[in-house]
Amino acid sequence: MTVNTLAEDAGSELLVPRKRPTQERSQRKFDALLNTSRELLIEVGFESFTCEEVARRAEMPIGTLYQFFQNKYVIVCELDREDLVDVQTELDAFRGAIPSLDWPRFLDKFVDHLANLWTTDPSRRAVWLAVQSTPSTRATAAVHERELAEQVARMLAPLTPGTPRPRRKIMAEVLVHVVYSMLNFSIRDGQSHTEAVTELKRLIASYLIVAEKDGTEAV
Repeated sequence: MTVNTLAEDAGSELLVPRKRPTQERSQRKFDALLNTSRELLIEVGFESFTCEEVARRAEMPIGTLYQFFQNKYVIVCELDREDLVDVQTELDAFRGAIPSLDWPRFLDKFVDHLANLWTTDPSRRAVWLAVQSTPSTRATAAVHERELAEQVARMLAPLTPGTPRPRRKIMAEVLVHVVYSMLNFSIRDGQSHTEAVTELKRLIASYLIVAEKDGTEAV
């Protein structure tokens, strides 16, 4: 299921770019605007973030920015989508380790890896905070989370064979929201707060162990 389909199901208008580049030159401009936006977001925060300043720093006419993005809310939602794609890529690599008798060890490593992504890229937390700012951006971010949750639900299937698909879907959505929220709580000022990350691991592992047990007993 695509992000657009998820948005239609949710009854929300997805905040997306006016157009996506189809040529290399346009792609370079698009990427430069997003990269500049990340840097500016970290520096000034979302309230002081403006399209005019993004264009100025990217050394492009404001009209070029508006060709792609209607406003700053669309920009931060596109940054959120980029972060989603990165996490999906990491999940695809991790998926090969499940099911495994030693899956808690792989889970432990994966959470450490995600925490490292948040630590080395402070824009992730800045973007997450920005998309919480309005109902429209929150709705778009929720659609992104739902797409990621679909991927997680597929990963949970072999761990919870006796769990009905609708319940597994809810489990995945809860896990994704908790992990995102906890990572953005745990990683602050470019530092990983070890205790919080450790608690996140315990939380996820305990939840999945119970789910795995329930699934085994149901078979």
